Amino acid sequence: MQSGDCVLRAYRVLGWTIAAVLGVGLGYSVVGAVAASSPGRAPGAMKSASLSYKPMPFAEVPGWADDDHLAAFNTFRKSCERVLASAREKAAVAGSVKPVPPNPALVNACEAAGRIPGKITKEAARAFFEANFTPNGVTHKGPQGLLTGYYEPIMEGSRTAQGKFQTPIYKRPPDLVNLVDETQRGAVGASLTHARKTDKGVEPFATRSQIEQGALKGKGLELLYFADPVDVFFMQIQGSGRVKLTDGSIIRVHYDGKNGHPYSSIGRYLIEKGLLAADKVSMGALANWLRADPERGKMVMWQNASYVFFRELGNDARGALGAMNAPLTPGRSLAVDPGHHALGTPIYVTAGNMGHVVKSGTFNRLMVAQDVGSAIKGPERGDIYFGSGDAAGKLAGITKHPGKFIVLLPNETLAKAQAAQAKP
Repeated sequence: MQSGDCVLRAYRVLGWTIAAVLGVGLGYSVVGAVAASSPGRAPGAMKSASLSYKPMPFAEVPGWADDDHLAAFNTFRKSCERVLASAREKAAVAGSVKPVPPNPALVNACEAAGRIPGKITKEAARAFFEANFTPNGVTHKGPQGLLTGYYEPIMEGSRTAQGKFQTPIYKRPPDLVNLVDETQRGAVGASLTHARKTDKGVEPFATRSQIEQGALKGKGLELLYFADPVDVFFMQIQGSGRVKLTDGSIIRVHYDGKNGHPYSSIGRYLIEKGLLAADKVSMGALANWLRADPERGKMVMWQNASYVFFRELGNDARGALGAMNAPLTPGRSLAVDPGHHALGTPIYVTAGNMGHVVKSGTFNRLMVAQDVGSAIKGPERGDIYFGSGDAAGKLAGITKHPGKFIVLLPNETLAKAQAAQAKP
């Protein structure tokens, strides 16, 4: 694919969406935040005091019997590899903070999934979820649920600066440290998520404009070079990409930290400045606007101080990785707000008018929370991973639909929550 064809690339790191770039439909105010007691939340997270769960039988879950439970089970087990690994981890890795421990009940469910003998059938997969989880409707006073989409672009690039390939992406700097666990970076609001380590402590890392004006020059951190700065901007928003190099080989690059500054929507910026009409904004219109005057476009992209670093994965056949470092599954992996939902949690998503995804137009599907993003805010805010390439990009580019979550909580978690509520 020619780099100039990238007009639908979306945001996600991995978990930020097309809507994040355009700056629409993303508001979620956490009012009266308290230490979360939600049984499905990520440990240590904050939540809205108005969020609650209402258990329901599987028979009341719309379209449950018709879903492909085996596809959901296989996606769940990919997460379980990381959930179980996280449960065994005792110390933080270099340049990071102590990992957030997974919910013990989710660990137990993952162990149960690993004990299923032989080849798993669709019937066995359905029986597993029904035996180990309870569906819960989500009740809250926040905005209506919203579904968007993201994908992995395919681009052309070079290992050296040559010809048209002059715009670099960078490896993670050695003095970059995490201030929060990577799985929680979408739950900290406007706070810094990463910083620069110094002899005196930590300080804010260079902004996008400072980096693009040479803050990292001469440090040997250039990973690859691309032809179009706009493509690079959107790949950073996307958080990963497959790259066809000048020698014909194909590699994958993946998010490896960010400079820590909050993400700012340039689409919203252009609307507020009266430079683009809100009803005319699309990914294509935004990309064309940025490219029409490169200097003007650069100044607007600098309004987003956030900057993403990458690592090379080779042509990893497992696919793009989410915040858990688990391979993402097209149509089954979901980016969520980790302040409300623990990563690895199965979430049944329902939405109408999704004819571009399913022929019936009614989207009823068991997905797995595997990713996060700074723009993914709220208890029913979801970002669907659609896969790699142009076809996936087109699906992601036109997905912006109201949706509802039914969260599958491990039975052990639900029992403890109900017991706690019963105490005087």
